Amino acid sequence: MFHKEGTKTILLGIIFTALVLLISDYFVDIIWLKKGLQIFAFFILVIILQFFRNPKRAVDINETQILAPVDGKVVVIEEVYEGEYFKDKRLQVSIFMSPINVHVTRYAMSGIIKFSKYHPGKFLVAWHPKASEENERTTVVIENNTFGAVLYRQIAGALAKRIVNYAQEGMQVVQGTDAGFIKFGSRVDLFLPLGTPVNVVLNQKVIGGKTIIAIKK
Repeated sequence: MFHKEGTKTILLGIIFTALVLLISDYFVDIIWLKKGLQIFAFFILVIILQFFRNPKRAVDINETQILAPVDGKVVVIEEVYEGEYFKDKRLQVSIFMSPINVHVTRYAMSGIIKFSKYHPGKFLVAWHPKASEENERTTVVIENNTFGAVLYRQIAGALAKRIVNYAQEGMQVVQGTDAGFIKFGSRVDLFLPLGTPVNVVLNQKVIGGKTIIAIKK
C-alpha cells in the first residue's frame, strides 16, 4: 500500500521507467548499455515505491499512552523551553527519519486539535539544534483529558522540500491515524508535560503507531 501523497510521483516514476525500457529497446544496440539503463530505471522506481510505502498497522488505542508519531530513531530526550505555544518548559522527545524510513506521520494520541500552524523556513540538516526553530515546519497541538496538551512538530530536513499536515483546529483525531507526510529525511519533535514518564531511550528505533513513547501511570 502506498501513501496518497506519492500518487503523482509514483505515476511519473512508472512513466519514466516505461520510456527508458522503450527507448533502450529500440534505439540502444550496445547490450551492456541497454541493460544498464533498464536496471537504473527499475532502481529509481523501486526507490520511489519504497519511499511512499504506507504499511497498514493495527493500532491499540490507549488513552494512557503516547505512541511514536513516525518511524525512526530517538535522537533527543531533554527538558527545553518551548516558545511558540506553551512558552514554558516541556519534555522534548525527537525522532529522526532517514530517507529509508516510512515517512507517514501518525497522531501520537487521540484528542482535539487546539493549534495547527505552518512555518516556512530553512532546510538545515534535521539533527541540527536550530532545526526545530529555523527549518520549514508545522506545529500541531493535541489535547485530551489524560495528558492535557501535547505538541508535535514536523520538521523538514536538508532534503525534505514538502511537509503535508492534515491537522486542522477543532478536529477530533484518533491515535495512530494518518496525520500527514514529510518527503525525504526529516524529524518530528514531541513536547510533553514535564514529569511525563518516558518509555524510550536515546538511539532507540521506534515504529510509528506502535512504539510507546510515554505512559501515564
